[in-house]
Amino acid sequence: MDIRQLRYFTAIAEEGQISLAAKKLNMAQPPLSQQLQLMEEELGVKLVERKRNGKKMELTEAGRVLYEKAQSVLHLFSESIKEVKEIGEGLQGTLSIGVVPSCVSYLPNRIQCFHQRFPLVSFKIWGGDPYEIRKHLEYRKIELAIVRFPLEMKGLSMVQLKKEPFVFVAPKVWKTFPLSEKISLIEIKDIPLLLTHRTKGEGVYEKIIEECNRFAFHPTVLCHCPDVNILLSLVASGVGASILPKSSIPAFLNEDVNVLEIVDSSLQSDIALIWLENRYISKAARSFIECFN
Repeated sequence: MDIRQLRYFTAIAEEGQISLAAKKLNMAQPPLSQQLQLMEEELGVKLVERKRNGKKMELTEAGRVLYEKAQSVLHLFSESIKEVKEIGEGLQGTLSIGVVPSCVSYLPNRIQCFHQRFPLVSFKIWGGDPYEIRKHLEYRKIELAIVRFPLEMKGLSMVQLKKEPFVFVAPKVWKTFPLSEKISLIEIKDIPLLLTHRTKGEGVYEKIIEECNRFAFHPTVLCHCPDVNILLSLVASGVGASILPKSSIPAFLNEDVNVLEIVDSSLQSDIALIWLENRYISKAARSFIECFN
């Protein structure tokens, strides 16, 4: 079995149909079917099974194991080729970065500075909550990511960026806080809140609930959503208020929202730049990390 066959099998596993995999690989269907058959004969096991409708294919237990191993081998092979090619070359290509939407403010100045130094490098930006971003790292869709904690750090390296306070964000159409700059947490008790909530695992939402419980009340949560930009749009429209890390509120929203310091809260957000530990990262990624140091 060789690298070429592993690519074939990975495409079949991901597409679920020989015809779709052949199209993805830019090859005819019969030779791809033949390669799958040769792999099964060489290994002495069935790798895929057809579903009852006869069109869709699913992996057997042996196929799932091979798919996971194949991904690791193909990533390592690709990284090795990239590393060899980069020896003696200037920085160029595409740098893929993941970012939690509430951390976008950490990117603009650094991208502009980096572009001035390395104009041949372009960027591809992936958004998502910390759980999704970690998956993008593991699947090698991105090399670096800016995230908020908590986050499972096993297998990751990081540069810790900043601790920042949470603030209370209210619509300006509400006349309750026209001149206020500060608020206590207990004053938020009966206000409808729009809170961020991760797709999986604990995060900001749980921290806010826990902090409110410390003041002996449960907040009035009108809705929760993993996208901070959606929440801020709803806040600006007067639907409700929110509690968010300070840097997650863009300056252009100042006309539509009031941002108040929460005077008696210990809520803080930790931000970090992360990447996979003990894995090759490109010259461009290493240089971008230096922008944060």
